[in-house]
Amino acid sequence: MRKLLPILLLLSVWPALVAAQKDPTSRASNQPVEPFRILGNLYYVGASDVTSFLIVTPDGNILLDSGFEETVPLIRDSVKKLGFKMEDVKLLLNSHSHFDHAGGLAALKQLTGAKMVAMDTEAPLLARGGKNDFRFGDDIAFPPVAVDRIVHDGGTVTLGGVTLTAHKTPGHTPGNTTWTMKAQDKGKSYDVVFVGSDTINPGVVLTNNPKYPGIAADYAHTFEVLKSLPCDVFLASHGSFFDLKGKAERLRKGETPNPFVDPQGYREHVKGTEELYRAQLAKEAQP
Repeated sequence: MRKLLPILLLLSVWPALVAAQKDPTSRASNQPVEPFRILGNLYYVGASDVTSFLIVTPDGNILLDSGFEETVPLIRDSVKKLGFKMEDVKLLLNSHSHFDHAGGLAALKQLTGAKMVAMDTEAPLLARGGKNDFRFGDDIAFPPVAVDRIVHDGGTVTLGGVTLTAHKTPGHTPGNTTWTMKAQDKGKSYDVVFVGSDTINPGVVLTNNPKYPGIAADYAHTFEVLKSLPCDVFLASHGSFFDLKGKAERLRKGETPNPFVDPQGYREHVKGTEELYRAQLAKEAQP
């Protein structure tokens, strides 16, 4: 989670809440964008940088990440614009429990009646609304959301013939989750990777961190996991990680092959974030 700020209980108060989001950085990452089909049964319904993905199946739909509290009406409108119904969302998934990715989960759960699924080590933070975060304390709290099903590293979620696998990629948060799935499009099968967040927030110390003693080892594990995953379609919790804006524009212009099929971009992203991690470790090791 690189860009920060801050349940929507009544539809009538949403416009006021959107207007109340004062922080310029957060507001910039939460601008409406035209929803679109990425490929196969996979759709983009999020904001300009905080992402949300809709996976459509014959037995109901899956929604990954909520953005901020203020993102919920954008997601609702995008789902409707694409011709789908919010009440058809049966499962809610999350990458990690920071308020720009989990802030709207409670409202979405109320809107849809969907079951909330989360990684074992991330579920407690979701249940307490982000409070007592190892880096931010209670500063980025959001409406707590009850988790209906816990998954463990390598666990799967299946709906309507679509299976998503949860890969624990800790560091950014202890239960940060990278989800993967197969998507079918025009007779081809694609490996889709939704990177949770593999960046290091400003102010986070990797060595001798009393609030997260194993953070350096967790990040090292994360990069090994990410490098091991087969990836055709590179997506993530922030649009800036995978050039959401540029690729969406190219897709709308009819570019082929599909610009979201970007294994090289995935490898470059992981290499870049790992290099930053190693550089910080080296810097912290200096006298």
